[in-house]
Amino acid sequence: MPRIAPSLTFSWRPAARKTAAAVLAATLLAPQWASACTSFLIRSTDGGAVYGRTMEFGFELESRAMVIPRAYKLSSTGPDGKPAMSWTGKYAAVGLNALGLTALVDGMNEKGLAGGVLYFPGYAGYADPAKADPAKSLAPWDFLTWALTNHATVAEVKAALSDVAVINVIQEALKIAPPLHYTLHDATGASLVIEPIDGKLKVYDNPLGVMTNSPSFDWHLTNLSNYVKLSSVNAPPLKVGGVTIPPLGQGSGLLGIPGDGTPPSRFVRALGYTLSAEPVASGPQSVRLAEHIVNNFDIPKGWVRDKDQGSEPLEYTQWSSVADLSNRSYYVKTYDDPVLRGIDLKTVDLDAKEVLSIELKPQLTPPSLLAAKP
Repeated sequence: MPRIAPSLTFSWRPAARKTAAAVLAATLLAPQWASACTSFLIRSTDGGAVYGRTMEFGFELESRAMVIPRAYKLSSTGPDGKPAMSWTGKYAAVGLNALGLTALVDGMNEKGLAGGVLYFPGYAGYADPAKADPAKSLAPWDFLTWALTNHATVAEVKAALSDVAVINVIQEALKIAPPLHYTLHDATGASLVIEPIDGKLKVYDNPLGVMTNSPSFDWHLTNLSNYVKLSSVNAPPLKVGGVTIPPLGQGSGLLGIPGDGTPPSRFVRALGYTLSAEPVASGPQSVRLAEHIVNNFDIPKGWVRDKDQGSEPLEYTQWSSVADLSNRSYYVKTYDDPVLRGIDLKTVDLDAKEVLSIELKPQLTPPSLLAAKP
């Protein structure tokens, strides 16, 4: 597959376990840390699928790109640092971490299974660790890594959920158990939403391929009933008493589509884009299409804020990712460098002995067009 942009510069070394405790301490009392993540799936004309998402947070996640090789030994964390589930990964996976952990908050594996962690405040309710088998227990931030390194399809993940529990564990840097839910997609285009509620994992098949944040996924489906008349097709002129009233410009069929940054509005808007976007072939074309959709959910610093924000960090889109599930290529662009850079899993040593950790170094100065002259 042709590269869309330069690959990420990387070097081999174990992922560092750094934290952002100093920055986090200033934000622990903030009522909204990350309420604006948006994810979706689009299909290509040849049966392929491309997944895209944004990652918003109110403090620096210090995310790095990572490749976890096959047969890599992984483990989760229980309460008070006690060991929880451990496993040896079956599949290699690529994605992004946060806070220096060897845990993916977004990614894709070598079989084309992809997905992400999204914030789920006010609704996430994890299993009681005292009542769960530690050998089958996962911390909230380790669930996606477990799913991607052990399964090839969403059907496999769904079948394996009865064997695990996502437990209430305080994350050391955050000082809370982060409220999360999960979206997964595979190379066939099948999608799944998994939400920890009241100590159990609620599972939804997701033919829409779209997910945002709170409320729960079933609520978002019900809310779509408010928008059944929206269409990418322009509304016809209205004739009243012999007078023809034409629509004002293009997009009249979408008049009333919510444009604010709340999770319900972004859910509706993301679905509108994915349903109306003209499908293209797999590869660079479909990746670029997904990028155009992702761009509509980009939040610059200052667009959303609390009344008494003061000097606390502003929530913004720290990075966006696009995963080509058919071609096994994973791309990312950051707030300071909005140019897609990628990792092609077909060109990486998936049997390496260590995790490949890659710093997302921004290039603030746009490249010169003159440099590309023949």
